[in-house]
Amino acid sequence: MRIAIDARELQGKPTGVGRFLAELLAAWKTMPEAQAHEFITLAPEGSSSGGGTLWEQMVLPTIARNAGAAVLFAPAYSGPILPPVPMVVAIHDVSFAAHPDWFAWREGARRRIVVRLAARAAARVVTISEFSKREIVAHLGIDASKITVVYPGVTSMVVGRGFTPRQTILFVGSIFNRRHVPELMQGFARLAGAHPELHLEIVGDNRTSPHVDLEAVAHAAGLAHRIHVRSYVPDDQLRSLYASSAAFVFLSEYEGFGLTPLEALASGLPVLLLDTPVAREICGGAAMYVPHAEPALIEEALRALLFDPHERDRILGAAKDVLGRYSWTDCARRVLNVLVETGNRGPKGS
Repeated sequence: MRIAIDARELQGKPTGVGRFLAELLAAWKTMPEAQAHEFITLAPEGSSSGGGTLWEQMVLPTIARNAGAAVLFAPAYSGPILPPVPMVVAIHDVSFAAHPDWFAWREGARRRIVVRLAARAAARVVTISEFSKREIVAHLGIDASKITVVYPGVTSMVVGRGFTPRQTILFVGSIFNRRHVPELMQGFARLAGAHPELHLEIVGDNRTSPHVDLEAVAHAAGLAHRIHVRSYVPDDQLRSLYASSAAFVFLSEYEGFGLTPLEALASGLPVLLLDTPVAREICGGAAMYVPHAEPALIEEALRALLFDPHERDRILGAAKDVLGRYSWTDCARRVLNVLVETGNRGPKGS
């Protein structure tokens, strides 16, 4: 079977969906059951510029049809609203519909319209948690029987980690207002006065709306020299950050899944999360939780995470069972099964 894939997310500096797709493609290369299929990656030539909604709706259908594909996989929330062949779309979360106030008006409206229409046009929808499935049903009006939950895999960012004293607290992920990075910085500042050895590393593209000047927050806390904010680092530097860190913090109030906390657990880091249904679904007992993103609560939790060996041991001891649920090979196999079943159903995918 010829399987066409919208591969725009692999261009530039892949994060999030790009990493998800890259892991699927890597797994399919080694899986015996995938060898019977041809995977055709489609993207605009050159850089990712020009690869927006217009390309998705006007160009992608033509090249997918011309490629002789039996099915089209759209891994990044949306796809052609008039797909030329049966389509499977992956919708990782619906924050733009559940919390429209988190998005600029134009961008939020575009996402709500395009994703809803693509989900209705798709033969099947894949999502990454039971929480996201419920949200897709509630906010996009998609029948639950059309949605398949497939957990992503997780990969350790550190190989052969041994114990050495570490003094860094780490956050990795695109920076949205819902992830409460300013509050993390403020909570860190409350703790850092008594612990001059500590540093906070923040890695992620600042996509806050309304925009938050994180450098100004660090200066206001008087800790600009101990809070480092970078929009992106290459994988080798990212692995070094995981290896040199003592704890990982991800205070998001809305996610479809939340991959970076699991990567931290797989790398031997205890994690601090905001207490949400999806965080409990994904990480279970292998985390410390705070009920609200308040600096005082964050300070208290960081102190326990860094300096209470029993709490660290509890989290890392629970991590093995939690991490056993997430395999890229299993994820790739289940997504492939959905694609093949959809392609085999014929022109309408039903």
